[in-house]
Amino acid sequence: MSQLLFASNNVHKADEFREILAPPLNILTLKEAGITIEIPEPHPTLEENALEKARVIYALTGKDCFSEDTGLEVDSLNGAPGVHTARFAGPHASDHDNIQQLLMELKPHTNRSARFLTVICLIWKGKEFLFKGECEGRIAEREEGQTGFGYDPVFIPSGYQETFAALGMDVKKEISHRKKAAVQLAAFLNEASFQISQEASA
Repeated sequence: MSQLLFASNNVHKADEFREILAPPLNILTLKEAGITIEIPEPHPTLEENALEKARVIYALTGKDCFSEDTGLEVDSLNGAPGVHTARFAGPHASDHDNIQQLLMELKPHTNRSARFLTVICLIWKGKEFLFKGECEGRIAEREEGQTGFGYDPVFIPSGYQETFAALGMDVKKEISHRKKAAVQLAAFLNEASFQISQEASA
C-alpha cells in the first residue's frame, strides 16, 4: 500500500481524508510518521499556508505529501475569521471559544451568509499541485448538534435547515468543502498512479 504523508496532526481531518482517498493509499499524520515539528502558518492566504506546510514536510522527508488549510469566511465580518479560523478567539482557543467569539461579533448583523474554503497542496514526485473546495451556507444564531468539530455546530450549508453538527458526519462528508477538494486530489492521484503503472508495464 502506497503511503502519503499528511502535513497535519488533526485527527478529525485525517479521518475524513482516509475515508475519501481510501486504500491503496495509506494516509499518515506527522505524529504517525515520527515527525514532531510545529509548522508555522504565517501567511495571509489559505493557499500560501497550505504551500508552506507541504514544502516544509517535503524538504524534511523528500516524500510525497499533502497539506490543507481551511478557513471560514463570513461576509458581514469582511471575510473573517479567514486564515485565523482555528484561532479566532486567541492562539489557544477551543472550538467552543471560537464559536462564541463568532456569534458575539455577528450579533449586530442580519446578514449571516458564510462559506467554508479548503485548499489542498500536494507535492507529488517533486511537483506542486493545488486543489480547492467551497461550501456556501450561513451561520446559525446558536449552537446545534453534537457531531463534527470546529464550527460545525453553527454552520448551516446551503439547501439545508440544520447545522453540519446536527446533520451528522455522513451528510457533511458528502457535501463539505473538504470533500470537494479531496475528490479532486483523489482523481489526480488515481490518474497519476495509473500512468505510473502503465509506464512500468510498458
